[in-house]
Amino acid sequence: MSKRRLVITALFIEEQTVAEVGARYGVHRSWVYRLKARYETEGEAAFEPRSRRAHRSPAAISDTTVELIVRLRKQLTESGLDAGPDTIAWHLTHHHHLTVSVSTIARTLARQALAGPEPKKRPKASYIRFVAEQPNECWQSDLTHYPLADGTDVEIITWLDDHSRYALHVSAHATITADIVVDTFHKAAAQHGYPASTLTD
Repeated sequence: MSKRRLVITALFIEEQTVAEVGARYGVHRSWVYRLKARYETEGEAAFEPRSRRAHRSPAAISDTTVELIVRLRKQLTESGLDAGPDTIAWHLTHHHHLTVSVSTIARTLARQALAGPEPKKRPKASYIRFVAEQPNECWQSDLTHYPLADGTDVEIITWLDDHSRYALHVSAHATITADIVVDTFHKAAAQHGYPASTLTD
């Protein structure tokens, strides 16, 4: 049984006072008085809480604005132009002196069945990460630009084993040249053995 029904029963059938009912059920007397008044005017509707939904929506756009959005969508589509919410918002602002948010326009288009929902992003779990089956099966080389504290830029070259993700070689240079790439590759290969293949930028 709901607390509202228990309170009403205690008040009207058991004829307890508001103070007694409040103490018995651990509720404030003002709430008991409001519930009692509601039961006296509305009857059994008092057993259910009132809707918290707003009675009106002052920020809602007018029907004429909805019609204008629909008309603009149709005109832009027929002209072969972009007819998305951003474009419609621009036309409303510049040609009709109305400011309507892009999200409101998108909701309006969806309600009018003029736009489908945005496609969902692909889940990260669906991506298949490339991983080499064996050590030294494939190495990757990557070049990174990095600014130092004194303002000079350096370029960092990294050779990475695709199987273990182990950094086989990392070195910084003022500028990376083809000779440096070849030299660092041979240094890493001398230490770890030559790979079956490489991937470079």
